[in-house]
Amino acid sequence: MGFFDDLAARIEATDSVVSVGLDPDPDRLPEFLDSDLPRWAFNRRVIDATHEHAACYKPNAAFYEDPDGWRALRETVAYAHGKGVPVLLDAKRGDIGNTARQYAKILDDVDAITVNPYLGRDALEPFLAREEKGIIVLARTSNPGATDFQNLDVGNGKHLYEYVAQRAADWNENDNVGLVVGATAPEELEEVRELVPDLPFLVPGVGAQGGDAEAAVEYGLADGVGLVNSSRGIIFAGEDATNESDYFAAAGDAAKRLKRRLNEYR
Repeated sequence: MGFFDDLAARIEATDSVVSVGLDPDPDRLPEFLDSDLPRWAFNRRVIDATHEHAACYKPNAAFYEDPDGWRALRETVAYAHGKGVPVLLDAKRGDIGNTARQYAKILDDVDAITVNPYLGRDALEPFLAREEKGIIVLARTSNPGATDFQNLDVGNGKHLYEYVAQRAADWNENDNVGLVVGATAPEELEEVRELVPDLPFLVPGVGAQGGDAEAAVEYGLADGVGLVNSSRGIIFAGEDATNESDYFAAAGDAAKRLKRRLNEYR
């Protein structure tokens, strides 16, 4: 069983395509939460509140790259797995030779990873070779500056992000490749889906960035498999709460609302 098989089973079990981003930014935490609350403990509370509605968890590596961070990440992954939820590490890795092989070792701990295709296939080979893991290639991201490079015309009226999507489909020899395609550009989301009808998408941008939920579902899923991510919109949904219980309950409510909203279009 590969990552996307496991994900399909999880989607069916939860009736959800929601990916919950676990990005515990200490600057966003309210004062009533213990200032020394470890990240793994914060994440556990979020997982407890949201796992019934989560098809996947997506921690971003940037929030764990410090002396205690990798321990917190491993604790988080183990706890999510204990709830039956797969974990996709948003790391956007991509480098040459032995460096790429070192980066790919994190797949011993997580179920999938985002990768950057800018250096070409050889930089991604150590990831692609892990048949049982999900390799999610950046194609059209959701940030405003994405157009600086991703929209460049590479010939025959084709944009760079479209070419990346087609190349990623060529690399899908182990049925373990997906794409990051943001919900903030729904027309481009549709264009990419037409080019690669069989690849599942990870669709960011629906939460705090205000992306198009209907387009995210209509074009993000391949045979019902894909993920629509919200990070800040879920884990910081309780910013107006006055106590810890209400804070994490708000995260659960936000995940449930997003699940229902997306299911309107499934």
